[in-house]
Amino acid sequence: MMQTIFAVAIGLATGILSGFGIGGGSLLMLWLTCIMGIDQRSAAGMNLLYFLACAPPALWSHWKNRLIDKKACLFCILAGIPFSIIGCLLAAQLELSFIRRGFGLLLLWIGVRELFAKQ
Repeated sequence: MMQTIFAVAIGLATGILSGFGIGGGSLLMLWLTCIMGIDQRSAAGMNLLYFLACAPPALWSHWKNRLIDKKACLFCILAGIPFSIIGCLLAAQLELSFIRRGFGLLLLWIGVRELFAKQ
């Protein structure tokens, strides 16, 4: 019971962070893989389902506050759809340890970049 309450609290916290654009999905991935011991592919699938629940309220809020650049959004959609399909097909063929290391390097790169980003 306590584990369920804690998992719901983690989901709530990462959902709020996702709404702010902080990267709650990345935090959720770390939670699922490092703490819960779930394999990378299953955690990624759960993260995608989680995103489906978190994205609509965040999108509505950003739309309402006129924070969406429509041209950039269109480019991201047109590029994101085919490349996400390619990424899924590629990930299914790769060894899990390679995916795990790649994700870790990506998070490290993003973290270092954020540390040294100018305001």
